[in-house]
Amino acid sequence: MFNNDKVRDIPGWGSNAPIPICMDGDHRALTFCCKPGHSLTFGNKCRRDKKLSEIGLSEEDFISIKEKFSIDNDWNSNIVCFGSLSYCCMRRRGCSKRDLVLENMYPNLKKSERLELYFRKKKELSRKILESIDKDEKNKVKVLLDLF
Repeated sequence: MFNNDKVRDIPGWGSNAPIPICMDGDHRALTFCCKPGHSLTFGNKCRRDKKLSEIGLSEEDFISIKEKFSIDNDWNSNIVCFGSLSYCCMRRRGCSKRDLVLENMYPNLKKSERLELYFRKKKELSRKILESIDKDEKNKVKVLLDLF
């Protein structure tokens, strides 16, 4: 399940951040996945539903976790895709919509500090997603949970 070749170093996450799910990242990368029920530009590469199924997490529960996190962190915005930073992707080099929302939300931080905060919160959301799965399925992600 965990593959050292499928990680990258991300400020705010550390040296073992997963690559995106669409590039065969591990289940921690669900934090960067889009909202289910919407058409995707690269839908042929999307492995979100497969990864959710592997850990027994329904689309509804996935959405609920992300939306609660978004409310708790004041991450809702009509500017970004799916109306929340919780659904934003991993692009380290920038996403014009995401970066604009982060700038508006955290105007007193430098860009690098905003991205570090963003990725730290995405790591927290990733942990929440994996901790929410049924105890019968948790053994599938124990190695990943130990990485937090």
